[in-house]
Amino acid sequence: MNWNGWAARLAEQHLSEPLPRRWEHSRGVGRKAESIADRFGADGPLLVDAAWLHDIGYAPTVASTGFHPLDGALFLRDVVGVDDRVCSLVAYHSSAAAEAARRGLSERLSTEFAPVAGLLADALTYCDMTTSPDGEPIAVEERLAEILARYGPDSLITAAITEARPEILRAVDTVRSLPRRDQPR
Repeated sequence: MNWNGWAARLAEQHLSEPLPRRWEHSRGVGRKAESIADRFGADGPLLVDAAWLHDIGYAPTVASTGFHPLDGALFLRDVVGVDDRVCSLVAYHSSAAAEAARRGLSERLSTEFAPVAGLLADALTYCDMTTSPDGEPIAVEERLAEILARYGPDSLITAAITEARPEILRAVDTVRSLPRRDQPR
């Protein structure tokens, strides 16, 4: 599949200079999504767009609530006019609902965006949680350990990731078990 690249260009515009490491991570997540998108048929482009844009809410030009999944989704919907499904994937990526609860933002998140679940959500989690902060492939267990070490034991992010760990591992396993489109089912 060929992608028109608009999501990659938008993420680069907002992340590359102020947050170069976050940009490298987003590049890795976007490329990983491109490599598996054919498994999702007509939804493949939604996965790719959401993967490139999943962390845009960290950008200083975008951040408003301090909760990057919500900030990114609000920006994409209200400023850019992105497809609602892409916005929901960004808003809920990688079990973000667990962190929203700890930030007191669950109601706002669910009011603004329809909760998303299923294979596309699992695929975005897979892409995010098997890509290092530097954009390189990484085992999901190493990625989870890296997040915990980066934020420390007293962080609400640590608590949220710890709660979400079983769901993250399930999502990664689900996507890993999908047959490639060129393999018999």
